[in-house]
Parts: sequence; C-alpha cells; structure tokens
Amino acid sequence: MHDARIAGAGMTPFGVHESTLPELFADAALPAMDDAGVAATDVDAVYLGNAMGGQIEGESHLAPTLASHVGLAGVPCQRFEDACATSSNAFKHAVRAVESGAHDVVLVGGVERCSPETGKATDEMTRIFASAAHGTYERPTGLTFPGVFALLTKRHMHEHGTTEEQLAEVAVKNHRHGSLNPRAHFGKETTVEEVLDGPIVADPFHLHDCCPFSDGAAAVVVVSADAAAELDCDPVAVAGVGHATDVVPIADKGHPSMTRSARDAASQAYETAGIGPDDVDVVELHDCFTGAEVLATEALGLIEDGQGGPAAAAGRTSLGGEIPVNPSGGLKAKGHPIGATGIAQLVELTEQLRGDASDRQVEAADVGLAHNLGGDAATTLVTVLEVAR
Repeated sequence: MHDARIAGAGMTPFGVHESTLPELFADAALPAMDDAGVAATDVDAVYLGNAMGGQIEGESHLAPTLASHVGLAGVPCQRFEDACATSSNAFKHAVRAVESGAHDVVLVGGVERCSPETGKATDEMTRIFASAAHGTYERPTGLTFPGVFALLTKRHMHEHGTTEEQLAEVAVKNHRHGSLNPRAHFGKETTVEEVLDGPIVADPFHLHDCCPFSDGAAAVVVVSADAAAELDCDPVAVAGVGHATDVVPIADKGHPSMTRSARDAASQAYETAGIGPDDVDVVELHDCFTGAEVLATEALGLIEDGQGGPAAAAGRTSLGGEIPVNPSGGLKAKGHPIGATGIAQLVELTEQLRGDASDRQVEAADVGLAHNLGGDAATTLVTVLEVAR
C-alpha cells in the first residue's frame, strides 16, 4: 500500500457564473495542477464528480469532454454520480487507485452549474434535485429535499428539544464565516432575527436555513507519497476515508435523526486514521440545511447526542470555539454546486492544514475532517486529512 497525499488544490468562487461547464472545470483544475507542480504529462487519470449534467446541461458523457478541455485527453477518465456526495466518491476512488499503486497522480475535480444562469428556475432546479429521492415512495408525494431534512430535523427537535433559534444560530455562524471567505456565494452576515423573520420553506426551515443553488468547480491532485517527494508542492496527508450508506426511503430508516450512514462512515475514517473525534481540529461538513449541521456534528462524535443545537448557540462550533465547523461558510454561505461540494471541502481543509486560510484560519490545525452526504443522508463519505509528517 502507498500513502496518498493531496499535492495541489484549486477552486473557483461559488455563486452565479456565465462560464460553461468546461470553463468552470478548467478554472479549478489548472490551478490545482499548478499548485501541485504537475504537468499534463504527469497525470495518470482524471476522476470527475458531476451529479446533474445530464438533466441540467443535457450532457452526460462529461469526463473525457472536460479532460480534453484541460489538455488531458488520452488518460483514463471516469465520471462519478452519488447525489451531493458525488465528488467525495470520486476522491475516494482516486485515493484507492493511488494507495494500490495503480496510479501515481490523479486529478480529481467536481463541477456543477445550478444557479438560474443555467436557464432553469428555482422550482425546476428543486425538482431536478429531488431526483435523488426515492422514485416510487417519495417523489410522487411531492417530497423535495427541504422537506426531507425538515422531517429529520423535526424528529430531532421532538427528541431533544432543539429550537428554531438554535437552528438560526447555525446560519448566523456560517454566514459570519462566509463573510471571511472571498470565494463564498454569500459574503454577508445575518442575525437570528433576520433568519427567523424569513419565509418558511419547509417547517422548521426558514429561507436562510437553506443553502443556495450555486455554480462552481473545485479540484485536487492526489498523488502517492513518493511522487509528492519529487514534486515542488506542499502536500497534505490523506489519513482515512470512510464510505457508508443507509436505507432508502426515509420512512424505513430505523432512527431518522441519527443519520446512520454518517456514524458508520466516520467510524471507518477514524479507525483508518488511528484517531478519534477529540483529535479533530477543523471540520467541513454538509450543512445543506441548518438542521443537517446539527445532526452531523452529533453523528461525527464532535458534539454529544442531542446537544448539537445548544452547542451551536453557545459558540462551540464557531471559529475560536471548541471545534470550528465550516470555517469556509459551509454550503449555507459558501454555496452548493452539487458535484463540486465534496472537493471544495477538501480544498478548504488543505488550505487550513497548510496555514493558508487567511482570516478564517483555525489556529494550530493539524487534523481536518470532511463530511459529505448524498440524498436523504443515504450516502455519506467522511475524510480525514492531516499535516504531512
């Protein structure tokens, strides 16, 4: 087995872009390759995360198209689709390829155009997103993902007393963090009162409890430790990757508010990395809705079960707090271009572990954790990165 490293990282701003999908991909992939110190001739394979290209772009065979656009025609290319966990799954496979010795240098990218600039209105985009729900038992009822996560969150509120004000504190925190991130879709702070005054999208979620539809791309270069030693780069070690799934549809989940797949994926990642949740210094997790962050902090073992809401309200998960969560602003403020989200989390953690995160830098960050879910928490990938020794 070969140790895997992230040798380079690149990312576009998230928001509304006029660029085409290949242009967006290039704007992340080429800087990642430059950061890693690799040329096109060094890249052994391209793994692409794109969830909705067929429905949004009318294009489904995207991996060789985008690879060709950045001068990588001829190498093996593969597109991955796993709902919002798409590019984290691409990353996992890149890591496995490097660990096995099959490849030494793999470019992993994620890209999506989800904003109204694509020509699709919010209601149409919501319908497209809902294609990741169960086609027989959920979509015919009109259930979309605000409703899915509202159901999970309402159950948590019922069991633990979590309040709408505590959910609003998650939004306030992530908008504050996003205001420090020049690549964030939303760079403006908000208040609890503004969140609670917003229109209800799906009870208990107000508008500002929900992440936006964004355009964007992110990329990392995964290499073997031996290859990293030969490159002019500042590598970050991949210490562990966990990947688990849960039952679909949501009605069949044994304990909906516990997000079983996140607990299982985290357990795998911690075991492989040889650490526990108390060893983690900084976290990027999947806060598609404020309630999703509350559930995830508990599932990852960062916060005690039932205390995710109070922890956010008390500042335990803020920059400067006990365990900083989503210093990038998370999906809530940084934005959510589906296929790019998982890799964007790894870009942020790479910068944090390098000490390059500017005003949102977590002090003495040596261990970072990324949590990326897909569908109704039916797929989760958890990745542990560490400062390379």
